[in-house]
Formats: sequence, C-alpha cells, structure tokens
Amino acid sequence: MAIVIAVGIVFGLGWLFFTTIGELEKPTIKLAEDLKFIGRQKVINLTFSDAKSGLRHVSVTIAQDNNLQVLTSLDFPQKGILQKPLSLTVTPSPLNLHNGLATLSVPAVDFSLFKNETVISRPVNIHLTVPQIYLLTSTNNLNLGGCGVIAYRSSEPTVMSGVMVNKNFASGYPTTIAGKPAVVAYFALPTDFRENGASLRVVVRDAGDNEASIAVPMLLRNKKFRSDKMALTDRFLNKVATDFQPLPPELQGKSPLEIFTYINGTLRLANEGTIRELCQQSVPQQLWEGTFLRMKNASPMAQFGDQRTYIYDKKDSGSSVHLGVDLASTANAPVEASNNGIVKYTGNLGLYGNAIILDHGQGIFSVYGHMSVINVQSGQHLKKGDIMGKTGNSGFAIGDHLHFSIVAGGQFVNPVEWWDPHWIADNITKKLAEI
Repeated sequence: MAIVIAVGIVFGLGWLFFTTIGELEKPTIKLAEDLKFIGRQKVINLTFSDAKSGLRHVSVTIAQDNNLQVLTSLDFPQKGILQKPLSLTVTPSPLNLHNGLATLSVPAVDFSLFKNETVISRPVNIHLTVPQIYLLTSTNNLNLGGCGVIAYRSSEPTVMSGVMVNKNFASGYPTTIAGKPAVVAYFALPTDFRENGASLRVVVRDAGDNEASIAVPMLLRNKKFRSDKMALTDRFLNKVATDFQPLPPELQGKSPLEIFTYINGTLRLANEGTIRELCQQSVPQQLWEGTFLRMKNASPMAQFGDQRTYIYDKKDSGSSVHLGVDLASTANAPVEASNNGIVKYTGNLGLYGNAIILDHGQGIFSVYGHMSVINVQSGQHLKKGDIMGKTGNSGFAIGDHLHFSIVAGGQFVNPVEWWDPHWIADNITKKLAEI
C-alpha cells in the first residue's frame, strides 16, 4: 500500500512538473499581416502568447548584409504575462538599411524550466523609393455636384491608387490607354467642395506603404442649386408613420411628426451611407456605352442638389438635400436600365423604397428608387434599355415616380451630366482618347 501511495505521489509531482514548471508547449507569435515589404516607415503589429507558463522574453531584429539591428527587446521579470500585443514603427534610413532584401527575426521564450522558444524568421524587401505619378489628363473642367475623370500612370505597382476629393476617396481602376498600362478614376465633386477644403489630389501607395500624391489641375464651374419649402400635412405624416413599419422600439408611441423627423434625419443618413457602401466595390471594366437613358415621357419633380426645408404648423421641422432626380410619368411606368451593367442590389432601401442598384464598371453606378415591381435579381447582366420593373410610391415618396441617382467613386453626382451626349463626349470620351 505504501508503495502505491509513493508511486502516486511521484506521478503527481511529475505531472505537476510537466504541466507547470517543465511544460514543453512553445509560445505563439502572430503577425497582423503577411509582411513582405518595409517602406520608408512601416508599422508592424505582433501578438505574443503563452497560455501556460507565460512569456519570459520577446524581441524583434532585422538584419541586412552584416548589419543587425535590434528593433525591440522585452524581458518579463515575473510569470503571469500570458499575452503581449506589440506595435513597432520601423524607419529603415536611421538604421542604415538600403533597398533590397533583409531578414526579420522574431523570437519568444516562455517561463518554463526548459525555456521553450519560438522563432519567426522571414525575408522582407526594404523599399525606400517613393512612387512617381504622371498625369495623363491635364485639363479638368468640373461642375459643383458633378463628376470628373482622370487618367494617370505610376512609376511602380501600387496597392492603393485613386483620387482624394477633400476627405472622400475614389478608387482608380487599371486599364489600357494608347496601348500602355494606366489607371482611370471617376470621382464626385460635392456641392460643398469649396466649404470643406477644395482639395483634389491623385494618391498612390506602394507595398512598402510609401505614399505619394499630386494636385489635380482643374477649372471649377459654379452651379446654383434650388431651395424651397414644403408644408407637411397631417395626412402625409400619418402615411409616412404607417408606411415605415416596423419602427425602432424607441419610436413606439411617438407622434407622426417625431417619426417623420427620425426618418428624414437618422434613417436618411443611414440609407445614403448604405448606398455609398454598396457602391465601393465595382467591376474593373467599363460596362457602360454612350449616353445614359432618361425615363421616357417623364417630367422632373425634383432636381439634384435641391435643398428642401420642411414646415409643420409654421415651424421648421427638418431639411434635406436631394441626391438624384425625381421623374414622374404614368403610374406603374416601365423602368429601363439606363446603361449596360450588372445588378448590384435589389430590395428595400428605407427612404428609397424598393430599389435597384446597377454597377456600370470602374466606380459608376445608377440607383432606381420608389419602385412598385422589381423583375431583376442581384448578379444579373443587363443591356441598356432592358425593363427592370415599374415605378411606384414605395418608401418616402409623394405619389408614383422614379428616383434616379448616379454614384461615382462612392459619392452621388448630378445625373443630368450622364444624360447629355455632349458632356460625355467632351469630358470623358474625347478626353481619354486624346491621351
């Protein structure tokens, strides 16, 4: 019996030894990205972990030729550090690193008796050359609220490329112009462009996070946008409160005016944000051809950029800026695809009601709202003029009509430009053909 107890004690102590002091499990090291390039300045994010005995020591070094540089070295004097996130900013020039291959080494040692060690070692390319940008379109005549296009080349491959309009970024798309590789980018010039910085630049970034930008020359044309006031009736407010069901819990029991204020403010911004998000990813090829179609025999009810103030009981009850053109024809009129494209989205979009979004390639989209019937589905390829459904008064609509928008580079632009064959020829077709 004593022998059995002794064996048990020895076994237990041995088990305790190997599971605590003498465990053999090595630490883990995770890099936040698949690091292949380091540019003029690069942030490296790592996470060190050891779930049993904890971390004893971690370090990061980089070596090139016979030049070894310690980027960081940390000792943990006591147990209990099970995980350590680390963010390093690497600047090669002060470290005397030059263009070419280097080796990044990341060891981690745990607190066990055996000092288990894990080492990550990988080649990285030091890349200190900043990309050069060559503009191919020197003349840019732009309208406030309108669309622009620019073509350019860069001296090296990039991981990010496009146009920054104030704080809005429009992606560029690789293409071929005059038989040579180039990038084309469509962008929106917002109605408040001047008030928010009036900055227009091409921006590129290479794999090493080296970034370059260049100002885009432009001739800016002023455009005045209409403003009006709309009196809200109880009948309209009750219709809105009824149509937009179910409502968020915080609006239950609220008055029709309070519901209208939420829909016109919070929900409007959310719906516009959803459309912008849906229009961020576009097919890289140009699908559209020529002038975009305008709904047949339709009268304009509201124009792009219209600024509307809502009045109830002689009091200001909110405002809005119209980001499309409202077109009214007969009830349940057929809605055509304005140009060749791929159906990006179909479904309910809040204020826009039953809606369709078409992707025309290279960041150009069209939006069709307030429809009563939708006869297309996501992913479907359409030709200009294909019937997609019928107009209606779904969503935030007063009467049967079509809300039509154009989105370029993730932002709404004036559709009237895209209905004008002369504007398309002068500002896009001829402009790109003359490069």
